[in-house]
Amino acid sequence: MSEYLEYILDKFTFKVATDRFYSAEGMWAKADGNQVTVGVSDFFQQHNGDVAFAEVREVGTAVSTNDGLADIESIKVDIELISPVNGTIVEVNEKLELEAEVINQDPYGDGWLAMIEASDWATDQANLMSPETYFEHMKALAQVEAGNL
Repeated sequence: MSEYLEYILDKFTFKVATDRFYSAEGMWAKADGNQVTVGVSDFFQQHNGDVAFAEVREVGTAVSTNDGLADIESIKVDIELISPVNGTIVEVNEKLELEAEVINQDPYGDGWLAMIEASDWATDQANLMSPETYFEHMKALAQVEAGNL
């Protein structure tokens, strides 16, 4: 079970799970050896609205930190999500095909996107933000969006 850093702004509560690493764009990566599960942060899913459709690249697809990993459509935007790690997709969350809204309901649990066999997790991890660093980054973004800065 994850522990969370929480930030409350107006009527919104944003959580950052402390057991994973983050990209500036709001992707998270949680490693078990070289198997890295990836998804989107709570702030990302709240900021972009209810997800109506999610399509992750196929198992066997090689991805890099400059490559699209998935496309999501929400009520607000269509976004190409960039992989936070380099490697090969070894599993895709099949729930997303019929229940894309699980991304909003449980972004750190059942709403994961894919599992990637990382080619160099140590390097990828060094290029991602710690939970504490992402928490500060996310707070600043939320405050700007709310007009508090």
